Amino acid sequence: MKRVIITVVIIAATLGGIFYILNKNKTKNDALTQEAAKTNTFVAVRVDTVRSEAINVAYIANGTFEPKQEVTVSAETAGRVVRVLVQEGTQVSAGQTLAVIEGDKLNVNVVNAQANYDNALSTVQRFESAYSSGGVTLQQLDQAKLQLENAKNNLRSAKLTAGDITIKTSVSGVVNTRKIEPGTYVSPGTPAFDIVNVSTLKLRVNVDEKNVAVLRVGQTVNVSASVYSDKNYTGKITFIAPKSDGSLNFPVEIEVPNPGSSGLRAGMYGTANFDASTAANLLVVPRTAFVGSVSDNKVFVAKNGKAVAVTAVSGRSFGDNIEVISGLTAGDLVIISGQINLLDQTPIEIIK
Repeated sequence: MKRVIITVVIIAATLGGIFYILNKNKTKNDALTQEAAKTNTFVAVRVDTVRSEAINVAYIANGTFEPKQEVTVSAETAGRVVRVLVQEGTQVSAGQTLAVIEGDKLNVNVVNAQANYDNALSTVQRFESAYSSGGVTLQQLDQAKLQLENAKNNLRSAKLTAGDITIKTSVSGVVNTRKIEPGTYVSPGTPAFDIVNVSTLKLRVNVDEKNVAVLRVGQTVNVSASVYSDKNYTGKITFIAPKSDGSLNFPVEIEVPNPGSSGLRAGMYGTANFDASTAANLLVVPRTAFVGSVSDNKVFVAKNGKAVAVTAVSGRSFGDNIEVISGLTAGDLVIISGQINLLDQTPIEIIK
């Protein structure tokens, strides 16, 4: 019994010691936490000033010049190519013959179809005479007339096919690629030539929603090419997409006349400069002032040692600066770094 009492006393003393140590450590940790909280009361941020600047409000968009027309001319009948009449780089006109296909087999088809038609015609004439004398039934005469109609259609089809022994272009332009040679066997639909019309080029660019609203079809646009920095061209807007893509950009198409002296070629990199000579004083802030996306219109302003959440309606984009339509005034200090740690009315410390 005495041994049991001693064991209980030892266990109680051990538990008491453990409780004392844990309590002491908790007090120490609470003290350290409170001290850290005092040290980190303020969130360190960087700021910039909202300012009014004279900015060229021209909107610039980049794209690639494309030909006005680009057509692949294909064979319309099967056969062996016997002559190719144009080379790559040849200027061609609509309706011009580009190649000739062997037509002997096609002519044989016409002869056979003509013979079948003549035979069906004779049969109908005999049956009509026999029907009047009761030699054939009306059903037999109708059947002969049906065969005559089929023979007539086959003859017409054979003549049309025989007329397709040439490969012709339906558009004017330049032969960009020749895909056949004499001796090549082609089938209906075999690509033979690529024809491009570059008398007028199309510059296709993407314009964001804030700038597309002022554009109109027929509006003139200054255009430049990256390889000709000393030349300027004048284009005209011919198309503005009624629907934007997934990034809220609207495809815009600009036609640029391309005489032989311009030097422009399809595939070159081009720039469209909208309203190039227009300038205005605008209220702007750095792009980094916006929390998340610019379209969210949320910024923090530094006031009296605190971060104040403000709704600033954004406008057009000018490189690293964003136009502010409302919500801020010139001289406001906007926070441009450290916003991830901020809530409205969070105490801040401005650092350089």
